[in-house]
Amino acid sequence: MSMSRARAARRIAAAAAYGGGGVGLLGGAAFGVLLTEVALARRVVGGAGDAPPHADGRYGSAFVHRLGREPLLLGVLGDSTAAGQGVHRPRQTPGALLATGLAAVAERPVVLHNVALSGAQSYDLERQVTQILSDPERKPDVCVIMIGANDVTHRVPFARSVRLLADAVHRLRDAGCEVVVGTCPDLGTIEPVYQPLRWLARRLSRHLAAAQTIAVVEAGGRTVSLGDLLGPEFAANPRELFGPDNYHPSAEGYATAAMAVLPTLCAVLGLWPEDERPDAARREGILPVDRAAAAAAAEGGTEVTAAARGRWALLKHRKRRRVPVSGVEAGPSAGRGRGGADPSGGWIIYGNGPR
Repeated sequence: MSMSRARAARRIAAAAAYGGGGVGLLGGAAFGVLLTEVALARRVVGGAGDAPPHADGRYGSAFVHRLGREPLLLGVLGDSTAAGQGVHRPRQTPGALLATGLAAVAERPVVLHNVALSGAQSYDLERQVTQILSDPERKPDVCVIMIGANDVTHRVPFARSVRLLADAVHRLRDAGCEVVVGTCPDLGTIEPVYQPLRWLARRLSRHLAAAQTIAVVEAGGRTVSLGDLLGPEFAANPRELFGPDNYHPSAEGYATAAMAVLPTLCAVLGLWPEDERPDAARREGILPVDRAAAAAAAEGGTEVTAAARGRWALLKHRKRRRVPVSGVEAGPSAGRGRGGADPSGGWIIYGNGPR
């Protein structure tokens, strides 16, 4: 399966690079079944609901007065998952979780600017990039993008979807921003969705995630796969990790996603002196980028970044540990209390400390 996924991902990425519209992964009869199942699923899966909480602001105010500690600027782009749809407190959104963890590791303030939009498809990334780069004084040091689920559900041709994402990454990199992309989540984990839609949704999600990985790495960004990481955990704990609408993650679900992204977010900024060489004991390695992309799509929490040798990529499984956040607000400095997803308030429940 991984080799066929690698070939499909490379075809999609190649079509995106040369302006193709899409690659057909399903026959007409299968697609008819898919549309029927989608119609049934929409009767039981909740919609967007209330607007996500506004979490923009400064995090890590305890570090403001340290000499030479200018704030890091974190941009977040993407769809409802990036925006934090489904939770009610700003500190529960993925942007706030990442800003809090980043401030703790960097020991400096982090200013969060989230331009993600619920319901966004990859078409909206051009507008979001323009918005986040509009103020030269607030140009992000690093951007996190989470996109893809709506492209699958709205039948956006994958090659077009991937090309739009690659264009966004190129623009951000040309502006001097580091970029980390959380690739398309596994839509086969949505609890009210039944077979055969569940199988088809998983297949399409992973094909898109693998193709996104190729395009992002070749554009100079890094990716973290979310699909399989969330898949088994969401399937085993749907009541805890899905929100009230049965579609968007709960606070615990967003913390799980942030736990996967934070180590790469810190690594791309050089905050942890980790050995970047692959560790065979952790099933890491340097692979052709399409094979690395396929492997990452099948195992969540996997980072893929460009290797020095042409079209090769480094596949990493970064170790996640708890990060102490004593004195780091888990909300904007306007003040919404302390403590991330961990109710103890003394620790944030994700992260990767020095080994």
